Amino acid sequence: MRQLLNLLTPWKAAFRHLVLSITVMLLAIGLLATPAYATGVYEIPPLAADTWVLDKAEILSRISEGNISSELKQLAQQTGYEVRIVSIHRLDYDETAQSFADQLFEKWFPTPEAQANQVLLVIDNVTDNTGIRTGSQVKSVMSDAIAESVAHETVLVPLKEGNKYNQAFTDATDRLVAVLSGNPDPGPPVVKDNVQVEGTFATPEETKSSNATVWVIGILAVATIVPMVTYYWYVR
Repeated sequence: MRQLLNLLTPWKAAFRHLVLSITVMLLAIGLLATPAYATGVYEIPPLAADTWVLDKAEILSRISEGNISSELKQLAQQTGYEVRIVSIHRLDYDETAQSFADQLFEKWFPTPEAQANQVLLVIDNVTDNTGIRTGSQVKSVMSDAIAESVAHETVLVPLKEGNKYNQAFTDATDRLVAVLSGNPDPGPPVVKDNVQVEGTFATPEETKSSNATVWVIGILAVATIVPMVTYYWYVR
């Protein structure tokens, strides 16, 4: 009996290490393959009367969101034109920022009368794509060309300079308020041509990515080798 237990002991130890290895591998795979949750129009709640900014992507500071909301509320009180800004973190498959904006516009304002004085600006911060939709009365003071310029130039230029979401949304708000208030269009921001010499140093993002990869490979290697070495050690 004792001899049988002695024979089984190495196998038990090897089995425990095998279970540990599988567990570590599953955890590593989980770290590398974090599920990406998409947002559909059906997940957006009905529009509340005093909602001017819906920051689902959580990319705006509280100060910026408060200032933008205050400015848009004042615009609505003075002109009757209402602007809503929505940020989304990842859209459903085959969805674009523009198609999302169109669907949400129809959901929040289901009739032509409700849509007339409305403007909806949407941005997906994963792709930095934007979409904009305006009502019939808005088009009389702000052309579709200006609306497209706001979405694709005023918003996107600060993002290309370093993901400056607060500046992008603030600049877009200022331009929309100016045009809808009857003032001259200030136009899109000036694009600066910054000539940069390509460096040989890795960026922080590349460094983080590289370190994470090395750690995962190291963990998987240890989790695979240790049980094998332990098993052969006990067998010998």
